[in-house]
Amino acid sequence: MTEQPSSAPRPAEPGEHDFDPLAEETFTSAHATYAELRERCPVARSATYGGFWALFRHADVVAVLSDQDTFTTSVQNVVPKFAFTGRRPPLHLDPPEHSDYRRVINRFFTRSRMDALAPAVRGHVVRHLQRMIDAGHADVGPDYAQTMPAHVFAEFFHLPLELTNRIEQISAEYVRAIQVVDDAEVRRGSRLLYAIAEDVIAARRAEGTDPEHDLTAALLAARPGGRPLPPDMVLGCVRQLLVTGMVAPSVFIGTMLAHLAEHEALQALLRAQPERIPAAVEEYLRLFTPYRGMSRTPRRDVVIGGRLIRADEPIALVYTSANRDEAVFPDGEEFVLDRPNLRAAIPFGAGVHACPGAPLARMMLVMTLEELLARTSGFAVAGEITMARWAEWGTRSVPMRFTPA
Repeated sequence: MTEQPSSAPRPAEPGEHDFDPLAEETFTSAHATYAELRERCPVARSATYGGFWALFRHADVVAVLSDQDTFTTSVQNVVPKFAFTGRRPPLHLDPPEHSDYRRVINRFFTRSRMDALAPAVRGHVVRHLQRMIDAGHADVGPDYAQTMPAHVFAEFFHLPLELTNRIEQISAEYVRAIQVVDDAEVRRGSRLLYAIAEDVIAARRAEGTDPEHDLTAALLAARPGGRPLPPDMVLGCVRQLLVTGMVAPSVFIGTMLAHLAEHEALQALLRAQPERIPAAVEEYLRLFTPYRGMSRTPRRDVVIGGRLIRADEPIALVYTSANRDEAVFPDGEEFVLDRPNLRAAIPFGAGVHACPGAPLARMMLVMTLEELLARTSGFAVAGEITMARWAEWGTRSVPMRFTPA
């Protein structure tokens, strides 16, 4: 595809299809495709999901994330669109409307709160890992990546574990329905999640829970401008929070461990120097960023990379590709410990909608590597890896063998 001058942007042609987001994928195929698209067609069009644009270069993705006046999240925050059952703050709102919710949420992800939560998180990590290590083998996807985060979120939201397991089950079915564009099943799953959120809110009201110690109670107690937050918006916010944080870890953790399993020298280095594990996690987040369907919608016609994108046409921001862009990250397809410009990576997005739960996610990931490396002398992939489908990128199944330390 030839780059067009900005004075003569090329609009999409009817049915134009530069890439297929639902193509069957291996552990490496999507990144190979995205590297080719960054070179040949960095502003691409897909006819899938009713038609959408996708940005593959870091500069284009960051520019859209930085321009909230032009690009809104309130129309469609993910490709494909699946928010049929109500608005869910803060992700479905733009500033300043979204800010009242973010101010409350951000208070629960401070360093002091994460430090207080850390012993419980480590306990969940150890318990789930040790079960796999003792067995000598496991599928890291369903046996750890898709279950351990649910226990952490039960702790964080002060929910009974059986309810969190129910949320995890419904969420998994909900995500599968999104991927196959089963709108009826998407609506059914969302209604079930809303019902759970209603029950959680009712319980917090009945118990008089201290808003200083519980996020749901804090949303109920918030009084921006002297008025409570609208009940339907609080409901939507709780519904969003109960699910969002479980999806990315479920596909990322297995990916990280699959790579580390194949690099014994890196394993040895991190065992000998565990203080470097946080840096390794940051590089893994760049290399294997799971988000590729987060979306913005232009309020007016815009030109990006010589392509004319009309107002209201959805744009997928492919963080999975942007974080390997060689223009920003030399040797971007490789794992480089202590990469000097890692601050430029956007594994959790950027701008006003950057993921507020990033500190908790990082804690889970760092503790996972710390405890796994300390409790094993080695581990290896022991079967076929299966991949998640768009909108996330990562693994669903990673059979592994473990050799105890």
